[in-house]
Amino acid sequence: MKNEKMFEVATRNKLRFPFKGMISTEDLWDLSVGDLDTIFKQLNSLAKQAEEESLLNSKSKQDKMLEVRIGIIKHIVTTKLEEAENREKSQELYEQKQKILEIIANKQDASLETKSIEELEKMLEDLNA
Repeated sequence: MKNEKMFEVATRNKLRFPFKGMISTEDLWDLSVGDLDTIFKQLNSLAKQAEEESLLNSKSKQDKMLEVRIGIIKHIVTTKLEEAENREKSQELYEQKQKILEIIANKQDASLETKSIEELEKMLEDLNA
């Protein structure tokens, strides 16, 4: 089922998830990946029980809603993990850029130190003009 469809089904049916009582779909975004994994394990256990107990191949509405709940949990965990990875990559890129800028500044300072006093005085005059 597509993500948009899953969330539409969840909101239309006011699906709730077992976590310290029952929480709504939008509350799932506030949970940690570990808490979401705990909910997933509970839902997955219920899904396995539903498969074992059924003598019929047809799925009840409860079974379908359970599948939607599991799909939503999987989507949110995947999204949160991707976002965390992107934040980490962005941080690494930022740190690399800062390191390069620092090296450039050091080289510019070293370049200034090799100039004669006359050259430095002329540069200073040009800046004051």
